[in-house]
Amino acid sequence: MTVPPYVPGHGLLAGKVVVVTAAAGTGIGFATAKKAQEEGATVVVSDWHERRTAEAAEQLGCLGVVCDVTSEEAVQQLFDTVVREHGRVDVLVNNAGLGGTASILEMTDEQWSRVLDVTLTGTFRCTRAAFKAMQGTGGVIVNNASVIGWRAQEGQAHYAAAKAGVMALTRTAGVEGAKLGVRVNAVSPSIAMHAFLAKVTTDELLDELSSREAFGRAAEPWEVANVIVFLASDYSSYMTGEVVSVSSQHP
Repeated sequence: MTVPPYVPGHGLLAGKVVVVTAAAGTGIGFATAKKAQEEGATVVVSDWHERRTAEAAEQLGCLGVVCDVTSEEAVQQLFDTVVREHGRVDVLVNNAGLGGTASILEMTDEQWSRVLDVTLTGTFRCTRAAFKAMQGTGGVIVNNASVIGWRAQEGQAHYAAAKAGVMALTRTAGVEGAKLGVRVNAVSPSIAMHAFLAKVTTDELLDELSSREAFGRAAEPWEVANVIVFLASDYSSYMTGEVVSVSSQHP
């Protein structure tokens, strides 16, 4: 099936200050930042790579803040900078994550810990900082999980555990955030095609994963971003602690 036309903005995030982590490059993070901007938001992009963060910020004409989500100091500095420059944080999109391929038999403690620290603990650090910034004013957090948190894939034990953890964190944060006026939900994409994914994954695996989808293709990053924008918007006002699958994958 061919890719549908790009959906134009409808002002769903007008007047909102939106922070997107891991927003440099060509993946879901940048697509989400671009889509949020098209929906009327004031966007702040963040990434660990200084040059790519600057390039993304320049392309969107917005504030860019370098942030390594494995550092509590860096995470706090990100939120302090956004509040100083824009007065508040209305929406946080936790997109930062790290993958890799290794069997359980051959996986080292370092490989395991690195993926968990970036993907799960990094999401926790940013969620905690967002709770502090949003209490009293309210806000929305959208996490990026993965269908691998539900479905087994060989060589992905660390990533699967991290993404399943993101789902569990989302549910608990949704309950706790309700007391602060903060909604917390997550998307769970199957496969979204972008340049970085193509670099770190074989064509054979990408073709196999795409063939499992009902549409016979991978999602475009902006198709996942559309769902993130919905969860960030007032259209999902009664949703919290939910994990929404962005997938056409059949059994």
